[in-house]
Amino acid sequence: MVKHSSNQKTSSKKFKTKTKTKTKTKTKTDKGIKSTPKKIRGRRNVSTALKKIAIKHDATLEKAQVQLGDTPVKKSSRPEDEVVTYAEVEFDLKEIIPNGNQVLIGPARITRFEKARITGARSLQLSMGAPAFIRVPQEIRDSISLATAELSAKALPISIRRVLPNRIYQDIPIDWLK
Repeated sequence: MVKHSSNQKTSSKKFKTKTKTKTKTKTKTDKGIKSTPKKIRGRRNVSTALKKIAIKHDATLEKAQVQLGDTPVKKSSRPEDEVVTYAEVEFDLKEIIPNGNQVLIGPARITRFEKARITGARSLQLSMGAPAFIRVPQEIRDSISLATAELSAKALPISIRRVLPNRIYQDIPIDWLK
């Protein structure tokens, strides 16, 4: 790198050098692998160069799949006697059916997180032109206040699904919660 003081003026032509390099990419064809020159000089040839790179990537993946075949791929670099693997268990969702209006999962009142999510979703609906489920009071001017008023009036036809880590869930209508 050449450093110049601010007083020196140098010709920009003096430091410009033109180098032409040709790199070759390999593309897979029916007959085998052929090499093609890669030209990236201006914006016009960028898309064709990207296509050639994608073809090269696909050819590399195909070659790797052919080499691997049906051999299992090692997931760890540790010795096999140190690695413990477990059979994967798939859980299906199972619903708990309560007796009457009983909340079995979580608190018997709406949590602040559920309230925030329901208020935000309903506020978005109201701002997009959805009709209100309650009579709009004079003091309410924004959609968030209206959504909060609808939630406190329990006028929303929404059920909250509370799910446990073992995939057991309960759908709780809003009117069941305090």
